[in-house]
Amino acid sequence: MRNRIALFTGTVVALLCIAFSFVLVWSLHVAARDNLVLRVTATGGRVAYLVDHGQVESVLPPSGRDEPVQVVDPQGRVRSATPDMAGKPPMASFHPSPPSRKATREVCGGVFGPDRCYTVVAQEVYSNGGDWTVYSAAPSQPFNVPPGLVVGLIVGSALVTAAVAYGTQRSVQRAMLSVRAIRAELDEINASDLGRRVPVPEAKGDIHDLAQSVNYTLDRLEETLEQQRRFTSDASHELRSPITAIRAQVEDALRAPQESDLREIGPAVLKSLDRLQAIASDLLMLARLDAGAPCERERLDLGQLVSAELDARRPHKRIVSQLAPGVIVRGDRIRLGRLVTNLLDNAERHAASTVRVEVRREDPHDGDPRFRSGVAVLEVLDDGAGIAQDQRDLVFQRFTRLDSARSRNAGGAGLGLPIARQIAESHGGTLTIMDSPRGARFLLCLPLSQEP
Repeated sequence: MRNRIALFTGTVVALLCIAFSFVLVWSLHVAARDNLVLRVTATGGRVAYLVDHGQVESVLPPSGRDEPVQVVDPQGRVRSATPDMAGKPPMASFHPSPPSRKATREVCGGVFGPDRCYTVVAQEVYSNGGDWTVYSAAPSQPFNVPPGLVVGLIVGSALVTAAVAYGTQRSVQRAMLSVRAIRAELDEINASDLGRRVPVPEAKGDIHDLAQSVNYTLDRLEETLEQQRRFTSDASHELRSPITAIRAQVEDALRAPQESDLREIGPAVLKSLDRLQAIASDLLMLARLDAGAPCERERLDLGQLVSAELDARRPHKRIVSQLAPGVIVRGDRIRLGRLVTNLLDNAERHAASTVRVEVRREDPHDGDPRFRSGVAVLEVLDDGAGIAQDQRDLVFQRFTRLDSARSRNAGGAGLGLPIARQIAESHGGTLTIMDSPRGARFLLCLPLSQEP
């Protein structure tokens, strides 16, 4: 990879050097041409000054260089010239275009001889009632590049290209050392050793950021696997309890078949099987939620949904409900029903005597884009012992029980509230525990449906 990058960089630099060389040579040629025009203009300007002051003679003194000069009157006759142009016709016939008093052309052949080109500057001077033209010239400079300059540009370009390519290769090699170290460390990391991290280069840059991102990813992966291990361990422990109870009851019946009564054993076994079925159902629901399994969304009246769940229950505590009609949400009927059931089960399990259930609508929450159309609220309040402020987040963690009141004997496996919150979040809502004078107050907020 580093060789390809060095080759690419060297090629780009070589092309830039070639382009720079062409620009430099052309700039030198243009500068020489402009300098020639200035010199010829200055030579003609001195003669034009003499014409303007009536001091010009028929034969002009030579300039000492191959720079012929002619003075042409308004009728086109040569009135004065340098010795090399004496007796010859005008070297050019062009005149400056008004309002300019000077013009430059390249003239080939004619009085200059065959295959010879001169740069001619024409300057107009007003004298004796007419416009006189002073022509001054010098041999045009061809586009010739000095051999020494060519050699210097070639050698310099080669040295610059080689230096840049070598420097690029070394830089890429140093960068790739860090990448190789990261790759080697990643190759050594496996599921049983996620505590290792890749080395982070001290120099700030893309490789440094890449190493940090890899380590952040490993942190999240390690945390996820640790959660899965805890979940598997807790699930195994929860499943073992009813299975152990069933096994013990069956073994007792087998040891004393004459003394065993199916009517006594059956209810106990069924109770353990019910608990086993409930745990398995919770685990299956969590697996579907974790996998992001799609659900069928439909328009639901939240009050009617809660009312149906209340009608299907056989409550052991008094339930007081206040369900506003027309609180419409979009969601999965089965999952939202499971959410309501879990909240009611939790409230009834820990209530002293009464559970209060309310469904209402509220205005949009400020700054929350999820609830721009309004909020559908389900509030479930029990009159039990309540939940301390510092423990409100714990109850939404899987297999969490705060005290002996929330034990297996009370029927909870520690999965109902985590499932309820996950269902709420999958519907774009929230499930939180709010302050209450007595008992636990659970508040479910879902977006109101925008459809009519």
